[in-house]
Amino acid sequence: MIYEGKAITVKTLESGIVELNFDLKGESVNKFNRLTLNELRASVDAIKADGSIKGVIVTSGKDVFIVGADITEFVDNFKLPDEELVAGNLEANKIFSDFEDLAVPTVVAINGIALGGGFEMCLAGDYRVMSETAKIGLPEVKLGIYPGFGGTVRLPRVIGTDNAVEWIASGKENKAADALKVGAVDAVVAPAKLKDAALDLVKRAISGELDYKAKRQPKLEKLKLNAIEQMMCFETAKGFVAGQAGPNYPAPVEAIKSIQKAANFGRDKALEVEAAGFVKLAKTSVAESLIGLFLNDQELKKKAKHHDEIARDVKLAAVLGAGIMGGGIAYQSASKGTPILMKDIREEGIQMGLNEASKLLGKRVEKGRMTPAKMAEALNAIRPTMSYGDFGNVDIVVEAVVENPKVKQIVLAEVEGVVREDAILASNTSTISISLLAQALKRPENFVGMHFFNPVHMMPLVEVIRGEKSSEVAVATTVAYAKKMGKNPIVVNDCPGFLVNRVLFPYFGGFSKLLGFGVDFVRIDKVMEKFGWPMGPAYLSDVVGIDTGHHGRDVMAEGFPDRMAVEGKTAVDVMYEADRLGQKNGKGFYAYETDKRGKPKKVSDPAAYELLKSIVVEEREVTDEDIINFMMIPLCMETVRCLEDGIVDTAAEADMGLIYGIGFPPFRGGALRYIDSIGVAEFVALADKYADLGALYHPTAKLREMAANGQKFFG
Repeated sequence: MIYEGKAITVKTLESGIVELNFDLKGESVNKFNRLTLNELRASVDAIKADGSIKGVIVTSGKDVFIVGADITEFVDNFKLPDEELVAGNLEANKIFSDFEDLAVPTVVAINGIALGGGFEMCLAGDYRVMSETAKIGLPEVKLGIYPGFGGTVRLPRVIGTDNAVEWIASGKENKAADALKVGAVDAVVAPAKLKDAALDLVKRAISGELDYKAKRQPKLEKLKLNAIEQMMCFETAKGFVAGQAGPNYPAPVEAIKSIQKAANFGRDKALEVEAAGFVKLAKTSVAESLIGLFLNDQELKKKAKHHDEIARDVKLAAVLGAGIMGGGIAYQSASKGTPILMKDIREEGIQMGLNEASKLLGKRVEKGRMTPAKMAEALNAIRPTMSYGDFGNVDIVVEAVVENPKVKQIVLAEVEGVVREDAILASNTSTISISLLAQALKRPENFVGMHFFNPVHMMPLVEVIRGEKSSEVAVATTVAYAKKMGKNPIVVNDCPGFLVNRVLFPYFGGFSKLLGFGVDFVRIDKVMEKFGWPMGPAYLSDVVGIDTGHHGRDVMAEGFPDRMAVEGKTAVDVMYEADRLGQKNGKGFYAYETDKRGKPKKVSDPAAYELLKSIVVEEREVTDEDIINFMMIPLCMETVRCLEDGIVDTAAEADMGLIYGIGFPPFRGGALRYIDSIGVAEFVALADKYADLGALYHPTAKLREMAANGQKFFG
């Protein structure tokens, strides 16, 4: 044994050839934490000091190669002063460069996922051989940063600038065939042959059949592009990528700038350019928010694992109520491998549900994401029925009938009578109390809420709602089924609107107040879209449906009369009464025309302005900043209340619910992280400036206490 540590061992395989093996003890994956980096330093030094070594192969003892850097360490590291952070980064890079400069050939065997720092380790080797099932990539831009272990330096010199820009700016994971095509790896083999292939390559390099020094050389030099080629390549890329990423996500463009700045330098100077730019990005609020999101997501996955332990397996599901929603749920279940019965009382409902499912499956085939055979298999897994005949075998039933408590209670009681005693019933309701619906059931412990968001196939969130009597097994089984469907489930406790709608309606309340002061809704939409929302509140109301919003608002007003009840008519009332229901009937705040691709396109409609004149209580001058505060303070305040009331367990779950459920701007990290970024005390002071607008704007006693104690929601 040449070196033995807790993350890395180096041992002799056969005369002169050693294996450097990553196998981090006590972890299911390999990652570059402080320990692994220190051991890589020691390993490289040990190899360097041993004159008998003729070649090195690098392997992994896990199912993955290396998933990347340890992101939990980022949070503390990124708080260090700039100089310290740059120095630490260059010190880490020196390890990779020393590995690259070994006086013997090196071959990396990529057996599974190699991302971020994991793939940067691969790039430091002379040759890369990859398993057919592995994936490689540099996803750092998704965290608001860019590669910092030499990725922006080595990748362009290995696969060419255009390819490298695409890989780095998109952050995507690349399959073996694509990696081979651009030259990111030198060979692709079946998993079982990986180690032999790596040994074969290193032997050919030792014997001189392959010139490893010539292979290594381009990575040490400047980019092979003249001034004109550089200008064309980089300026075009920056323009295109800036358009794709938008102004709120600087990392992809900064990565290109770094490659451009370092283009005329050799490796070591180029790495200094990378380090300086990396540190600049690491200090941005965007990086802080996106890294926070990643860590929140990990926390959610950990919690979901606890549910897996007690969940029952769902082999057959059912959905009640076909239509668009039922069809979407059936599609999602079947396409992810769980067969589903789709019941409706009307033939045309069944037809609508099947049409929705086959339309969504057809789109996947068109885009090459699914084979026609797989589409047929998924469609066959949806069994339409107008009777309860086969319901005796069902493990879970999702009720998706109209949003009316009486109708839902009748349907739920009916289905409870035909399913097995241990079958789980779940209501896809967006606002109705689960404990209220449970009153119609004999086995309320088997009943939960399972709130899908529209459109089902696009929206990642599912709220799993625990009623007063829901059992842990019912909750866990529903969470496991949602995960199996490819969704991100969040468990919330029962209250009107649960988490997402309870928080969304105060946001609409702020919108309503602005309209009452005569502010143009188009201006409000533009300000909120610039703030980072995927669509402004007027457009969102039209997409959701004015009737849906009107009904939801009444439910919320009844549930929280002190702050959500309104006096007099609002914009939603006048739109609803004028039968302007939004996109669904072609007119709401905007009017809708069909574009060339058959999609609804919004256009201005004078009739909407005419209607809104009747609800103006006083004309008030407001700034763009006022617009943001009118909308965001009530949303954030209600999120705080949901956490204080125990509707969600953690700040992480509250924020993730808003990001997955209503498209809260990810670069702002969620409502509670947004309060943290302003400062809790500063946020309370800001809210107090708008106190005259009513109870939605009043901080809770506990939030005032947090402000006084200098506390935060995160860290």
